[in-house]
Amino acid sequence: MRVGKFSTFLLLILFLFNSLSAQEKPILRAMEKELQRSMEGLKNAGKEPLFFIQYECLDEERLRLSASLGALTQEDYGRERNLSVDLRVGTPQLDNTHQLRGSYGMGVYEGLTYFVEPIPVEDDEFAIRDAIWRATDREFKKAQERIMKIKAERETKVAEEDPSPDFSPAPKEVFIGDEVRLSLNKAFWISKIRELSKIFKSHPWILSSSISLTATAQNRYIVNSEGTKILEGITRYNLNIYAETKAQDGMRLYLTKPFFSFTEKDLPSEKEILKAIESLINELSSLRNAPLAEPYSGPAILMNRAAGVFFHEIFGHRIEGHRQKLEGEGQTFKDKVGKKVLPDFISVYDDPTMREFRKKALNGHYRYDNEGVRAQRVVVVENGILKNFLMGRSPIQGFPNSNGHGRRQIGYKPVARQGVLFIESKNEIPFEQLKKMLIEECKRQNKPYGLIFEDIAGGFTVTERGFVQAFNVTPLLVKKLYPDGKEEVVRGVNIVGTPLASFSKIIATGNDYEVFNGTCGAESGGVPVSAISSSILTTEIEVEKKIKEQEKPPILPSPLEKK
Repeated sequence: MRVGKFSTFLLLILFLFNSLSAQEKPILRAMEKELQRSMEGLKNAGKEPLFFIQYECLDEERLRLSASLGALTQEDYGRERNLSVDLRVGTPQLDNTHQLRGSYGMGVYEGLTYFVEPIPVEDDEFAIRDAIWRATDREFKKAQERIMKIKAERETKVAEEDPSPDFSPAPKEVFIGDEVRLSLNKAFWISKIRELSKIFKSHPWILSSSISLTATAQNRYIVNSEGTKILEGITRYNLNIYAETKAQDGMRLYLTKPFFSFTEKDLPSEKEILKAIESLINELSSLRNAPLAEPYSGPAILMNRAAGVFFHEIFGHRIEGHRQKLEGEGQTFKDKVGKKVLPDFISVYDDPTMREFRKKALNGHYRYDNEGVRAQRVVVVENGILKNFLMGRSPIQGFPNSNGHGRRQIGYKPVARQGVLFIESKNEIPFEQLKKMLIEECKRQNKPYGLIFEDIAGGFTVTERGFVQAFNVTPLLVKKLYPDGKEEVVRGVNIVGTPLASFSKIIATGNDYEVFNGTCGAESGGVPVSAISSSILTTEIEVEKKIKEQEKPPILPSPLEKK
């Protein structure tokens, strides 16, 4: 009994301490005061009533170091605070964020507008409030103008397919985490990347190379008129090894070896970096001397990281909720909930609450999205059947609420985006067996070889109506696998196709799950993402020739060439 009372008392003290800590944050205090003043003063100041405001401020410190051939090429530090104002007038059923179905393809590109209000990095309350006041005034006037256009357009356009409201309420959230500051042993890492970048001096055929390290500390502050108040701090460390060369026919070839962590101590060791450099040089040398691949359609293996990028591009964007609602979108999966969209041994979920997978940090992790909603695990596909969409606070038919996936780069308008996409299989086999199955499939189809895609740089997918619903993915390292087991590196192809046809061709997966960490660019800007997948075997994949540069390699040899 005494223990219970003590625990209750202790929890009460901790709660009060956290509340006081929040009040003591000058940036949060300024945001809250200006929010209250704006809601009271602007509620009925326009033709349409103001019913919601959210302020999001991103305080970011960034240090970037880069070295090439033993020399430091970049040492760049900066810190800035930027504010985004999300403001809604009208009603939740019809507000100023409603799509305009006019000259820009029925609202598809509206999210591309970008504007941030710089906020002082010093904690001067009235200087901060002055900046917030200016941004709020601008957004309020824009919102009034826009909703008038929306209402006028409704008089001249046909009824929309999806009559869902424009805005969904969300629970009040209060989370005051620790503020973070940038911490990096700069002298140590300058020395390290300088020394390691010297290795490329021994390979004068490499035209450009670098080792870079970017460290960031981000504090996100969110307050809104529903009472939500969030302070979430996170540090990120990205180390990247890059090298580029040209083949004799002028084709530009490059490879990267990225590393990601949340802490400096989890950055790769010198041994790991050396191993990655050696691997990159060997692979790039093979590519430089590899024959050009021809257009091909046949069986292939997408290795784990490559498969993660593949799913992110051709599947992940099509299950983002707002794409089912916008009239200009292709809406690939809008009417397929409860239907089979993938093989029955594959399930897909997106879980930004995951911070790591098998001791590897996940860049797509976050606690709260950019609309103040708690991050959630969303089962999108279960045993091949489509169950759900990734949702922000823009409802669609059958999915009235956010599931914590409203995301944006500061300055853009948030929409539903991926976080940590996990492709899970119940038909896992060792990779060597997957290769044997690829050979068997080549024989069955009477194909001279199959393809293995070891790494993919990224790509793009077209989701809008009026265009071919297709994708184009850029492989970095591709090999032919012949029926006798021989492997041959080839170059010069892109993966192309249409999503529904591609998914139906997957017949098996490996047990070699790996992580892809990157940044995804879409209509709400660039956001950090991760994808987790094992290797997949498909009975048919199509590749086409990639664009080939026409410039010859350098006329004079590199000054690094030995005389």
